Amino acid sequence: MNNMKNIILVIVLLAANQSFGQTAREIIQKAEDKMQGNSNKSEMKMTIVRPDWQREVVMKAWALGREYSLILITAPARDKGSAFLKRKKEMWNWQPSIDRVIKLPPSMMLQSWMGSDFTNDDLVKESSILNDYTHELAADTVINGLACYTLILIPKPDAPVVWGKIIVFIDKTEFNQHLVYYYDEDNYLINTMVLSDIKNMGGRIIPTRMEMIPAEEPQNKTIIEYLSMEFDLNFDEKFFSLQNMKRIR
Repeated sequence: MNNMKNIILVIVLLAANQSFGQTAREIIQKAEDKMQGNSNKSEMKMTIVRPDWQREVVMKAWALGREYSLILITAPARDKGSAFLKRKKEMWNWQPSIDRVIKLPPSMMLQSWMGSDFTNDDLVKESSILNDYTHELAADTVINGLACYTLILIPKPDAPVVWGKIIVFIDKTEFNQHLVYYYDEDNYLINTMVLSDIKNMGGRIIPTRMEMIPAEEPQNKTIIEYLSMEFDLNFDEKFFSLQNMKRIR
């Protein structure tokens, strides 16, 4: 009888962790693949909100898988032409005002990106939530009336990551992320990201608004809105070069 109870318990635990045949990693991968495709090109507006001021930055971005990305600032005028390039585990910043390329070390991944509440790592995905973390399914929840998976991500030993834990909520129908909590290595909540304004963009139903809110300064926030997005375009690794970073428009 005890053996039968143990077998039933194992089956229940496996079912919870497989979520009807889908592992936590597979759920994360579906959400990531939907937002990225094999490649993508987008135009975005970032609004940095502070109690007594706001600042807007407009940018274009290109990405190839999770290994290559290029971001070009198109406004405001003082930042226009600045660019950020990621090739695998390396990242550079082109500053045309001083005619200089700066290589960003891994130690800068947690620093603010252009004075916003997003980090360098958030924008260029230097770490991989698929490969650098373990994934575990927790109890399901409901967000904005949608049934969502709850996934807990813990960094693998020696993984080059900036977060000690990430909790992600992904809806069960469209596999969109709706809410993300970012914790430091001491398990303190650092940032909350709210994803909303779900619409058809580039032929996919995706969240087009991301709002990052720091836990210690909830009066602050940074909003990124997708103005346009295209998927599965025809460019390769050569597009993501230091030379192209300087001349892209």
